[in-house]
Amino acid sequence: MAFDIGQLPRRTFLHGVAGLGAAAAGLVLPGVAMAAEEPRIYSCAEWGARPPADPLTTLGHPADRVLIHHIACPNSTDYSLEHAFQVARDDQADHMDNNGWSDAGQHFTVSRGGYRLEGRHGSLDALRSGTEIVRAAHCPGQNDNAIGIENEGTYTEVDPPEAQWESLVVLVAHVCRQYGIPPEEIKGHRDYYNTECPGDRLYAKLPELRSRVARHLTG
Repeated sequence: MAFDIGQLPRRTFLHGVAGLGAAAAGLVLPGVAMAAEEPRIYSCAEWGARPPADPLTTLGHPADRVLIHHIACPNSTDYSLEHAFQVARDDQADHMDNNGWSDAGQHFTVSRGGYRLEGRHGSLDALRSGTEIVRAAHCPGQNDNAIGIENEGTYTEVDPPEAQWESLVVLVAHVCRQYGIPPEEIKGHRDYYNTECPGDRLYAKLPELRSRVARHLTG
């Protein structure tokens, strides 16, 4: 299997020979990040997002919760980066053209291949600040305070693939670290809205997700 150096955390190369050695060895896979480093998240510009239909609002306070979603789309076996980019474009088009939203409703997306992508424009910069959140459209009553993370696929009867699951753990841990969100505030969409999302199987894994994130935050 070929490893993609582009998946390395953004600041890996700022840490000298050790970071360069890891890069040369190709040891960083989707879903695996160095402790306390920003995991690789592809920006809206990188995956070819459409401009928002309307101006978006960035709020001057941090997020206090994470909400986990599934897209409820087919469980593709194409785990490539190109497919992940297409998923992001299709999801944005659905939200804008069918739902009438200004942009993708969620802040971030995780593909079945384990690639992490920015969803709504400005979400990555807000996350980096740790003090702001972009008003979203992923859950009524939660859009001003909760980070919404979509997961490609449908998880009513099957679990997410390992690459996606491990990537989600890393992303949620990073979000919680940046905003100071306690692991107990990692919730599912259905906790705040009448929906099957994120599917029975993924929802059942949320206690494990909280536990894994807690270990990341204290490790």
